[in-house]
Amino acid sequence: MFIYEGKTVLITGASSGIGEAFARELAQRKMNIILVARSEQKLQNMAANLMTKFRINADIIIADLTQEGSAQRIYNEIKRRHLSIDLLINNAGFGTYGPFEAIPAERKHAEVMLNVVSLVDMTHTFLPELLERRGGIINLASIASFTPMPYMSVYAATKAFILSFSEALWGEYHHRGLRILALCPSATETSFFDDLNQSASTKEPAIFSQKRRPEQVVATALRALEQGKCYTVDGGSNYIVTQLYRFFPRSMTIRGISKMMR
Repeated sequence: MFIYEGKTVLITGASSGIGEAFARELAQRKMNIILVARSEQKLQNMAANLMTKFRINADIIIADLTQEGSAQRIYNEIKRRHLSIDLLINNAGFGTYGPFEAIPAERKHAEVMLNVVSLVDMTHTFLPELLERRGGIINLASIASFTPMPYMSVYAATKAFILSFSEALWGEYHHRGLRILALCPSATETSFFDDLNQSASTKEPAIFSQKRRPEQVVATALRALEQGKCYTVDGGSNYIVTQLYRFFPRSMTIRGISKMMR
């Protein structure tokens, strides 16, 4: 059983989408919240709303996780405020879409920095504290973790890393009381697709037309965290999709995805 009340959660990418939904749900469960994102005004408004509505403490930290050393700066700021955390949610991330050569190199570099490097750095920095407090980590992966995705090659590769990394850490630490979960949602109603289309002149692929609500994704995640799972896929039909490639040659699966992504 994972106890929420009176504990503290740190959420990256907290200003909208799944991060915001985590904040609202966990505040409702009486967790104190540390919100991390780049948007100061959004975070200030969120924190004020959460404190008023749920009678919890809400702190904000403005940070750009694509920058080297950001995890340590966040940790230092938390300690300066004499705070500790019990749950880390590495939610910050974005994707690029389009032919690989058409996406600027700096955009792809930022994608890897945010999706992978910052997540590893945040995990490394806060792991000793979370082990001591027998807490938890939720890393935002994706159903794209399970198979390569033409036209989203970098994004899918970063999410495959997150799934593998999270499962490996689960194997290292679950017997020491630390819960580690890779959350694998499908298309979700967030600003992700606004960011995605910054790197493409075409409209989003039809494969993303059916979207889940952030609140559904959060409910799936917290249920899996409480059960001590190492990963979870949001939505029963999505789980089936992640297993299909096991029954077909990889080249056939990748060609099929390529057609759907054009």
